[in-house]
Amino acid sequence: MFGKIIYISDNVAHIQIKEGTPITTNLMNMHVVFEDDDKRILGEVEDVNQEVIKVRFLGEISEGRFIGGVIRKPTLAANIRIITHEELELIVGKPSIANFAIGQSPLYDDHPIYVDINEMFSNHMAIFGNSGSGKSYGVARLLQNVFHNKNVLPFKSNFFIFDAYGEYHNAFERLNEINPNYNFKIYTTNKMQEKGNELEIPIWLLGVDELALLLSAEQHSQLLIIERMLKLARIFAEEGKISEKYKNHLIAKAIMSVLYTNQNSSSKRNDIFSIFFSCKTEEFHLEAPVQGVGYVRKFRECFEIDTKGNFAESVLITNYISKYIDDDIEKHQPPKTIFYTIEDLEKALSFTLISEGLLKNEKTYHEAVTMKVRLHAIVNSDYARFFEVPEYKSVDSFIASLISVEGRKAQIINFNLEDVDDWFAKFVTKIYSKMLFDFSKKLKERASIPIHIFVEEAHRYVQKDNDLYLLGYNIFERVAKEGRKYGIMLNLISQRPVEISETVISQCSNFLIFKMSHPRDLDYIRKMLPNISTEIVEKQKSLQPGTCVAFGKAFKVPMIIKMPLPNPEPHSSNADVVDRWTVRK
Repeated sequence: MFGKIIYISDNVAHIQIKEGTPITTNLMNMHVVFEDDDKRILGEVEDVNQEVIKVRFLGEISEGRFIGGVIRKPTLAANIRIITHEELELIVGKPSIANFAIGQSPLYDDHPIYVDINEMFSNHMAIFGNSGSGKSYGVARLLQNVFHNKNVLPFKSNFFIFDAYGEYHNAFERLNEINPNYNFKIYTTNKMQEKGNELEIPIWLLGVDELALLLSAEQHSQLLIIERMLKLARIFAEEGKISEKYKNHLIAKAIMSVLYTNQNSSSKRNDIFSIFFSCKTEEFHLEAPVQGVGYVRKFRECFEIDTKGNFAESVLITNYISKYIDDDIEKHQPPKTIFYTIEDLEKALSFTLISEGLLKNEKTYHEAVTMKVRLHAIVNSDYARFFEVPEYKSVDSFIASLISVEGRKAQIINFNLEDVDDWFAKFVTKIYSKMLFDFSKKLKERASIPIHIFVEEAHRYVQKDNDLYLLGYNIFERVAKEGRKYGIMLNLISQRPVEISETVISQCSNFLIFKMSHPRDLDYIRKMLPNISTEIVEKQKSLQPGTCVAFGKAFKVPMIIKMPLPNPEPHSSNADVVDRWTVRK
């Protein structure tokens, strides 16, 4: 079959075809070995015509192992042959304690392909492919293989799947049938889903950055408002008289600020009444009794305007308000570990809006009002139910509850986000990722609790958005750049890699690329990934569903992998239109 090497250009050998040799297309992508003295060089057939076979060099086989890259090319007199079974196992792996089966090679009679568990799961991974190419099936099969592996029992594993369409429940709900120590847990946004826990977001665990995402903040000045709101929410949640005194002080300061403006009395009265419309206490409100000299009147009545355009009871008003002002109270620092609700947060934002600084700065005030409108919309929307967590939990105890099923450890935790809008799903994915990242960073023993985050439809969430400008970082980019050393790995699943943050993709070490055809995505992959060749890109354009091109740290060479159908399958198949159209007799 193989004749002499005609010539070698760059990293490709042009080989003459022996006369009379029948050439069939199944030679494409096969691996061949160049034997040259004591040296064996591995290559892959990338092109075949009537006269010449082109073979690209991949690496060398030396001392029973494969080494990627070729330092010294073979001579023109080298002997060329198809790879042997023993040599093939150096490329596709073989069963061992450290390896697990990922799929089969369609080029070598479905020979199983094994990869090193550490090389696969100690790095970030990207899974790309068109809709219907088999991405979801591939992810389900990949994780099912992990749990079917009898050499390593992943009891302490933590796979968090952010599931955009609610596809994975069916694939993993019977995880404990593989081993009774394995458990699957689902948090759902879908009211119709009978099995599963409703999504929980403890509002008191959210810091300034997370609330900025929730309220769609866009300016740095809004972060100061959120910081003030958080402080007030914690103060108002405290037991005792400090909460009421603080509220009275804020109302009094706001009213006093209005009284000393240059507005006419009518405008001042409108502003003061507006303050009481949003902020009041049991003691301090418009109907509160005010003791004058020999008479008592409601506070509202003190704002009657005399013939000179002034408040007739200006002295009484000032004296009454002054008794509530206590500047020392602003030095009070509330505990950071305290329970409050999203309704409490809204009330705190209302009190933040009447703060003296905001009232005098029209631009900042309007930015605060914008966030108040957004928060009010959330509080009065169906999304408010996700924030109704009944009792206080610390970050550690909350994360512990996420991976617990009736007192047992859950290895796969699925978040079904199919019933919320993209902006909210993006917020959920970001805050949970940040929470898990912060948790991992605080561990005494670095990377002692590996965490794997799978983000379905990653192009919706892992974007180069406003976070970098507003917060100084993007959580996905931070996880991509720093996560591995803390044991937190990111796994992207997407049909539009061109829309994903370049920084995140550049940090991925393993790739499973199913069939893709969009020119922009193909060009983007080619430019973004330094270790991908034109040949790899060309291969994946004609792949069958469920078959991918895999390359990266876990793979000795780029290879085509056929992944068996997952069992059970995720709910990601197309609708059976004929079946649904047909009228049953």
